[in-house]
Amino acid sequence: MTDVRPLGADEETFLAAVRAGDPARFALVTERHRRALQVHCYRMLANYEDAQDLTQETFLRAWHKRESFQAQAALRTWLYRIATNACLDFLDKRNDRTPVPAALSELPYLQPYPDRMLPEDPQDSVVARETIELAFIVAVQHLPPRQRAVLILRDVLGWPASKAADALELTVAAVTSALQRARVTMREQLPGRRLDWRSPATRELSNDEREVVKSYMDAHERNDLDGLMSLLREDLRFAMLPDPGTVLRTAKDAVDGWVSGGLFQRGLDDWRCVATTVNRMPAAVLYLRTPDNPQHRLLNLAVLHIADGKIAELTGFDVTDKPWLELPPTL
Repeated sequence: MTDVRPLGADEETFLAAVRAGDPARFALVTERHRRALQVHCYRMLANYEDAQDLTQETFLRAWHKRESFQAQAALRTWLYRIATNACLDFLDKRNDRTPVPAALSELPYLQPYPDRMLPEDPQDSVVARETIELAFIVAVQHLPPRQRAVLILRDVLGWPASKAADALELTVAAVTSALQRARVTMREQLPGRRLDWRSPATRELSNDEREVVKSYMDAHERNDLDGLMSLLREDLRFAMLPDPGTVLRTAKDAVDGWVSGGLFQRGLDDWRCVATTVNRMPAAVLYLRTPDNPQHRLLNLAVLHIADGKIAELTGFDVTDKPWLELPPTL
């Protein structure tokens, strides 16, 4: 089923590009949707680089299918349909090698999403903070691909069941059933969190979050393990990606692991930290200068979920080979 509507400027420009066979004009009208489509692909795939590739694949497929666009639906809707199915094709191949994860530690392909690449309109529902945070992205990965697509189309983008069914070539009954099963899984993965993700409202970091990030960075720069420990909730959930190690579930386990791994040598290591945000979450970029190195070198990115003034979840990423994050390699 499609939504019949008057032609908008996007659709008129697109149809003119199709009639003219003009790839430059085609690229101009589709490019404005790149960031929103890339966020959509990222939710499906949990990997920034794959999302970039699949967004480009979406534009290639759109060009090859351009004659099929009849303007019965918005151009944006048509592009989302293509992007969703491109992601499903990709997941069918990836999931042959990577089973549905049981834990964050089994998600080595998870990557952070740079806030500068989010759509510029802060009221756009695709950038609602709750749907770009790592906890949501990880929870979605527990869904089989088609349930994942249904949940994102229905509960994130707010599409009606008939529209989602048309995009996925399913019946409305199949979409409704898939959504019900997906919501059950999401409630299991996100206990106590809000499950209505269609609100377009976003919020900036709170003063509380900023203060905790500052204290976290200060503790690193002072090599203050006790100070760092005081910031962590006792039931801290910690993972360092892409290492496939066990997710640590207490603050003490995490700190002991850092010490045994050589990341904290009292009085020897010299840390410098820079505050940032990714996935609309507070984060700290960590640089380390060791006794045998004259420069502070980029080590990793610590993404923090802060609740009631404490760090409840800490996800570390090795970002030394991620130029798209635009982090300087040295300070």
